[in-house]
Amino acid sequence: MRGINRVTLVGNLGKDPELKTLADGTPLVKMTVATTETYRLKDGGNQTHTDWHTVVAWRGLATLAGQYLHKGSLVYIEGKIRYRQYEDKEGLKKIVTEIVADQLIMLDKKQSGAQQTDNNGDISNETPPF
Repeated sequence: MRGINRVTLVGNLGKDPELKTLADGTPLVKMTVATTETYRLKDGGNQTHTDWHTVVAWRGLATLAGQYLHKGSLVYIEGKIRYRQYEDKEGLKKIVTEIVADQLIMLDKKQSGAQQTDNNGDISNETPPF
């Protein structure tokens, strides 16, 4: 049986996307997305919890994200979770968890309609699937 590796996030960017171009000309963007949930405590008060996710996107999706998104942008992201490891300058092993985006919908209210992009950089004005 095959497995499924699928992640769906709706959250706000914590800072402006970092757009880079690799040596072969491939665009790559790195974004930090915050997801926040609020729940009620037994005493009637509310508790808020925020998780921060590192999201990367490639090619056309990276170019569009770098061009149109900014700190605070509300986004819907679909992708897969990836773990990778490397050694830092001191020789210590580091493990990184990232979401590799393959779909992105910009949900900012300033736009006339939500714009959906996929990893090819194509845009459609579909409504989000929720």
